[in-house]
Amino acid sequence: MNAALHASAFDERLPTEVESSNAEALRQIVASQFKEDGETVINIADEKGKTQPITLSPALAQSFLEVLRLVSSGRGFQLIPLDSQLTTQQAADILNVSRPHLIKLLERHDIAYERVGRHRRIKASDLMAYKEKRDAKRAVALEDLAQFDGEHGLL
Repeated sequence: MNAALHASAFDERLPTEVESSNAEALRQIVASQFKEDGETVINIADEKGKTQPITLSPALAQSFLEVLRLVSSGRGFQLIPLDSQLTTQQAADILNVSRPHLIKLLERHDIAYERVGRHRRIKASDLMAYKEKRDAKRAVALEDLAQFDGEHGLL
């Protein structure tokens, strides 16, 4: 079997140039067939050259495109099931904040957590819910700031 098939996942390393190039080519193919309001159909050929359609739901197509975007840009990534229990360091890394700042968020009950012995564990779904609310607040603040700049000729 090909050694490339046994390579470690992208959560442990960055993509090679060949992998990034292949991901970009595949991303362009999927993107050209992408329909936000419907199913995306891609025709895949098997080893005998026989094609068959593969239908992707909008959510699956969008997720697939995002993975391809990360790989094609040479970035690694990590898939985290929403029912995962995260350490405080993992949660801080996902939010791109320091671990002490995350602890403050937990102690203020901004993010739900539970204790396992002396350690705090955060459900990935709770962390993502917090992140979504935080990002929505930031987007509103940014819109308000842009509107203020526009009204006062600061652009």
